[in-house]
Amino acid sequence: LKCTQLVCWVAARALRSMPAMSKMRNSAAACVAGAAAVESLCGAPVGPQALVGFALAPGSTPGLAAQPPRQALRGAGTEAGASKDGAAGPPAAVGVAATAVAGAALGAAAVVGSTRGGRQAARRSKKAARFVSMLEQPAAAEAKLGIEVLERYVKEKGGNRVLKRILIANNGMAATKAIISMKQWAYLELGLENILEFIVMATRDDLDANAEFIRLADTFIEVPSGKNIFNYANVDLICETAKAQKVDAVWPGWGHASENPELPKKLKALDIAFIGPTSNVMSVLGDKIAANILAQTAGVPSIPWSGDGLTADLTDEGTIPDETFKKGCVFTAADAIACAERIGYPVMVKASEGGGGKGIRMCASKEEIEA
Repeated sequence: LKCTQLVCWVAARALRSMPAMSKMRNSAAACVAGAAAVESLCGAPVGPQALVGFALAPGSTPGLAAQPPRQALRGAGTEAGASKDGAAGPPAAVGVAATAVAGAALGAAAVVGSTRGGRQAARRSKKAARFVSMLEQPAAAEAKLGIEVLERYVKEKGGNRVLKRILIANNGMAATKAIISMKQWAYLELGLENILEFIVMATRDDLDANAEFIRLADTFIEVPSGKNIFNYANVDLICETAKAQKVDAVWPGWGHASENPELPKKLKALDIAFIGPTSNVMSVLGDKIAANILAQTAGVPSIPWSGDGLTADLTDEGTIPDETFKKGCVFTAADAIACAERIGYPVMVKASEGGGGKGIRMCASKEEIEA
């Protein structure tokens, strides 16, 4: 009796200490062991009701267990000395008791073995976790060091804001040169090449081409393909991306939205730095007519044009007044012809907001202007 109680106690302790999934797999074996111990004290069940299903040990295959061990374990009147109605006689009771103890021991051994395997798996998991932690520690330490270095550098230079996460609102060569140049500057100036984090906007075309600027960046955000008004020139999209990615600054590059004064204005409202000129400076210098009027106001000599001689006092927003601006514009063919005759042929007709040589036409006569 004491031996049986000890075995059952060991099985119960093992069940409490083993992982949850192992408990589910091996609880059946422990139950059979416990039932066998009870039978050793109270006697074997009588009749065919004693023939219940057997429990699978961990790693065994259903349907491969032999019938005799099941009958011996459950004491179904098959032992020597059993009566016709299935009741076990005295010799059978001894056999049942011995079988019960053996069954309990086997069940406990299976549970303990499974527990041992669970503990080994747990130790391996802890070792793996420590290894991953060791790999992450240098990266975390470097990131912390990078922030400290940036903060110290900004303070030494008299600045008041650290720019670490930067959104590149451009693609192609502009984005590639920007990332390479900033990384080179960070290495030469601060000694840390990866101190800055770069987030880029990329269309499906850029991704399919495996563009260089995407591979240089730390993170990319896919944006709609098509004309640049849907991606790199879309001010609202750039601002939404900058806000979602929690960047510190936006670099617009050249072209696209880089000359749109609305971009720095909206980023300022979001408390995100714009790496470039302010909105009012951009609105003045981004337009050819406004820029020429500003140059003439500053006393810079200029060649004859439709607005030569015009000067202006800037508005409170730092822009050219609309009335003065319109005086430098040509709206009709008649105005263009009158201006060309005053200047003298040949003349160049230029769109005020056309960039990269777009909208330029040379006209050597009145007929060419009308055409």
